[in-house]
Amino acid sequence: MSSSTTTESRIAMAKTVVSTIGSVAAAAMVVRSVARDYLPPEFQDYLHLGFRNFINKFSTQITMVIYEFDGFAENEIYKATEFYLSSRISPQIHRMKLTKRANEKDIKVAMETNEEFTDIYNGVKFKWCLVSNKAPTREHYRNDGMNRSTGSDVRMLELTFHRKHKDLALKDYLPFIINDSKTRKQEEKSVKLFTVDTMMVRSGCPSMWAPVNLDHPANFATLAMDTDVKENVMKDLDRFIERREYYRKVGKAWKRGYLLYGPPGTGKSSLIAAMANYLNFDIYDLELTDVRSNSELRKLLVSTANRSILVVEDIDCSVELHDRVTAEPPRSTRRNQGWGYHDERKVTLSGFLNFIDGLWSSCGDERIIIFTTNRKDKLDPALLRPGRMDIHINMSYCTPCGFRLLASNYLGISEHSLFKEIEDLIVKVEITPAEVAEQLLKDSDPDIALTGLIDFFDVKYKENEEAKAKAKAKEEECANIKVEEEEESVAKENGKKKQIDMNGTT
Repeated sequence: MSSSTTTESRIAMAKTVVSTIGSVAAAAMVVRSVARDYLPPEFQDYLHLGFRNFINKFSTQITMVIYEFDGFAENEIYKATEFYLSSRISPQIHRMKLTKRANEKDIKVAMETNEEFTDIYNGVKFKWCLVSNKAPTREHYRNDGMNRSTGSDVRMLELTFHRKHKDLALKDYLPFIINDSKTRKQEEKSVKLFTVDTMMVRSGCPSMWAPVNLDHPANFATLAMDTDVKENVMKDLDRFIERREYYRKVGKAWKRGYLLYGPPGTGKSSLIAAMANYLNFDIYDLELTDVRSNSELRKLLVSTANRSILVVEDIDCSVELHDRVTAEPPRSTRRNQGWGYHDERKVTLSGFLNFIDGLWSSCGDERIIIFTTNRKDKLDPALLRPGRMDIHINMSYCTPCGFRLLASNYLGISEHSLFKEIEDLIVKVEITPAEVAEQLLKDSDPDIALTGLIDFFDVKYKENEEAKAKAKAKEEECANIKVEEEEESVAKENGKKKQIDMNGTT
């Protein structure tokens, strides 16, 4: 009897509790509806904040929010954690994001939005959740006059754990994730080529570079350059990578500048790809004609990652970089011109130099900057001084050493009876490695390919002579025009003096 009474009393108590919870929930819904309809938004936010703070007083959990971007720069903690969690996906995650690029071997697995994962570190549970919020939509105008609205997802990772483990999380757990990710990223990394996404730049999105995998096979072993030059470049790269503490000690930004100059087809792009593959550095290909102003350039450069190569090809013709004295008028003049002043909307030499070796150059570590040009003499001297371009590499025409390497790569031979004749011709005729490679590609039979190359030397010699004759004729024409202009100027000056003398006599 007593047992039956006890059971009935428990059931009655449970019903009472459930009824009370239901009443409280209903009342809360009514209060929420009334508050939403009749209270000002500011007062609603105040009540919501107060209620959340009240609940937090009784909670033992703490949540840290890690955003994907910090301004225009990537958040290192976010990227490291994203990579770390991708390797620890477990059956407890029900929805996963799968990605695979065409040239990648493995399928990449990552957390999907709003999924949670619990990681255990030193016996402590850390719960991760990927959250995504829609950023406000912005309007921007395209070159065709049409406007387009763009919005982007603001992604963040939320880390929740017991508040007593705060020091463990900040001093041990997160540093462990960063170091572990760095090690494994370097081991698994595939080199990427980044190009400017102009639409993202105009819309103000932090992600302004679009990546693709760089599958360029170039390496120093197959590069058609003199052996001494290649060895010097590799030694310089190795020395640069190992001198982090030295750069800090002397107070210099940890960066290195290269200038590759020479005629088209001499292997400048192949050397850049070989350097990227050698160091396992990503390449950021900057086309200055896509950049509208110094501020835009600053955003792009700040958003590049460490351990990367920034490439500005054909610097002599990609954008008109004038001398900094003539390019920018005094500040007072710019203020008087107002916001519409034209020079504020273009990349200037002084602005560009600030990003190469000014204060902005220290926003990042272990970076290499490479300029390429076909005409070194066309560059402003300010771009060439040490500290901006530390190493100048002359990408010359094909040499006997370069030819032998190309013959080995394309034909699989190290000796041939025609080698001596070809090497003698290479010294006399200016021919690029790209032109030699094109001829060797025409046939897999060494005899036919090398004979065709010898015939091509005759054609190339005639082309070079014609080009030199045209250049000489143009130079003589310019000299004659200059002489005529000088004579005309002298005649005018003499006429003025004669007129003055006649007036004085009168």
